[in-house]
Amino acid sequence: METGGLSQYKSALASYFEIYPGPEVDVQILLSRCPQFGTLLIQNPTMCLPVLEEALGESSAQLQLINVPPCLKKRVSALRSKEDVGLMGIEGTVVRIGITRMLEKVRQFECAKCNTTWEVQSKPEEQHRMVIPRACISRGACKSTNIKEIKGGKKCVDYQMIKLQEQVSKLGVGSIPRSIMVILEGSLVDNVKAGDDVVVVGTLIKCWKPCIKDVRCDLETIIQASSIRLKNINGTVRALVTDDLKREFEQFWQQHKDAPLEGRNIILSSICPQVYGLFIVKLAVALTVIGGCSYVDETGMKTRGDSHMLLIGDPGTGKSQFLRFTAELSPRSVLTTGIGTTSAGLTCTAVKDGGEWMLEAGALVLADRGVCCIDEFSSITSNDRASIHEAMEQQTLSVAKAGLVCQLNTRTTVFAVTNPKGRYDPNADISVNTAIASPLLSRFDIILVLLDTVEKEWDHRVSTFILDQAATKELVDAAVDSDRRSDKGVWSVAKLQAYFCYVKETFQPRLSRTAMTILQRYYQMQRSSDMRNAARTTIRLLESLTRISQAHAKLMCRTEVNVQDAVVAIYITETSKSADSMLGYESVLHKNFAVDPMTEYYQHEEVILSQLSLSEFASKPSNYSTSNENSPDPRRPRHTEIVCVFTFVD
Repeated sequence: METGGLSQYKSALASYFEIYPGPEVDVQILLSRCPQFGTLLIQNPTMCLPVLEEALGESSAQLQLINVPPCLKKRVSALRSKEDVGLMGIEGTVVRIGITRMLEKVRQFECAKCNTTWEVQSKPEEQHRMVIPRACISRGACKSTNIKEIKGGKKCVDYQMIKLQEQVSKLGVGSIPRSIMVILEGSLVDNVKAGDDVVVVGTLIKCWKPCIKDVRCDLETIIQASSIRLKNINGTVRALVTDDLKREFEQFWQQHKDAPLEGRNIILSSICPQVYGLFIVKLAVALTVIGGCSYVDETGMKTRGDSHMLLIGDPGTGKSQFLRFTAELSPRSVLTTGIGTTSAGLTCTAVKDGGEWMLEAGALVLADRGVCCIDEFSSITSNDRASIHEAMEQQTLSVAKAGLVCQLNTRTTVFAVTNPKGRYDPNADISVNTAIASPLLSRFDIILVLLDTVEKEWDHRVSTFILDQAATKELVDAAVDSDRRSDKGVWSVAKLQAYFCYVKETFQPRLSRTAMTILQRYYQMQRSSDMRNAARTTIRLLESLTRISQAHAKLMCRTEVNVQDAVVAIYITETSKSADSMLGYESVLHKNFAVDPMTEYYQHEEVILSQLSLSEFASKPSNYSTSNENSPDPRRPRHTEIVCVFTFVD
């Protein structure tokens, strides 16, 4: 069908633009109002787009097709050379950005003999080359070769190439993410950055690569974009958190309104359920994934709300178990290892493709608005680790490579694990034990140390837990058998992910006056301590305490940070110390879930507030007894070393 045969639809299209003005055309609405033309548009968008542009009547506006039907949404790895050339939608992450160039779309010519004029358009199938005729193309007898170009007859547009990659978090284990090049023209240029999650609506083009003699000709599939839109994080949350889940979360807290910490511990026990105990580590993982509240002050200075966590431990202490489980808790995550990783791999690199320089995103940029999990963090060289200072604190990445100067977003939570340098010395500084510089350590909100020691009672409990699971064949894979986990009262990974997204985006708790006083007093006490760590007790300590307390308030579905949240933040910070802790020496990984969490909390609250001379802020009821034989006194000295035993899942 020629373009002229589509004139019958102009009246229907004109009525569509009267109701929905603007250059954006919703394909699904167009299908409902004009199904015949909508079907033709999906089958042959190249032929139908000029008719839409004519009906729009705005020569300066570029038509953009959005919201294609779900059946037209495809994965990059599913595209093949035999794919029909039609309209489709592709979701992915921008991993490479090319520089903006000018593309000559149309050139006009005139025959000097018969004055016939015609246009020659560039063909994307042939690398946008123009095939200029050598003789007049008029239908008459004129075959003159005297052809001249019409001055002012050129039509040029802005042009940019980007590389779109499948989202790693949506792929199965062992799957390699595929990528495809996307052509942006006109107003679509410079609308996205490397690391952005986008939805592209366009047409699949089979482009011939340059032909070389005696070399096989190859085709490359490219998307000619009609529209490109950033994926809204709120849309992702709405897709994960349904109304039924919201009601389920509300009912859950309604059931535990009299004992909220018991409800919290049910959620925490669902984190790495194949690992026995480890209450403090699981609490720290939850608070790190949720994060605090970011804000911008009057001067425009932004304070990050994402928390960072560093897990230090001997080999075989289960660090990688938590690392991989944390990657599953975020809708967007990148899992990498420090062995062989360079600064370009973590940040971005400049690559040359087809004669032009392009920026390719690294792990921190790809994990924007998600979690970046780095294993073997100490294996990264000191020079390469220094390159992520700005990415962790300012959450931006300033790039000046190969003439490309820009700033990329790295709004990500960094969860790193590492082994100690040699045998861990509890009396030495953490920077000495890990060979990580103090400026980088100060950017981590939570640092936990896991040491493998022998304790008869603990080993007995752990071995009993593992053997019971093996004997009854109830070893549950956290990523496979989610239904059986729910039957046992343990939340599935999907439910945990939805809950963390829900509380992270729904609640923005503010600090109460009482919580501010507690955190301020603790910060001042740490600053004036004779045994203080100068690298850790900076203003970043106070910011970390604020983020941790806000994260705990979000975890408890609260709109205000109260005394309990502030005390938990101090408790997490104190457990990272190997000496001079106000709670005494407490083994982090020997710490199991308390039988009575409220009693244990009141004990911690009493000790912390008395040390801060703020006992009047205690929230414990006057008639509440904290005597419990199963809850030892936190002031009693405990083991300084830590053990972790985990089970292997087939």
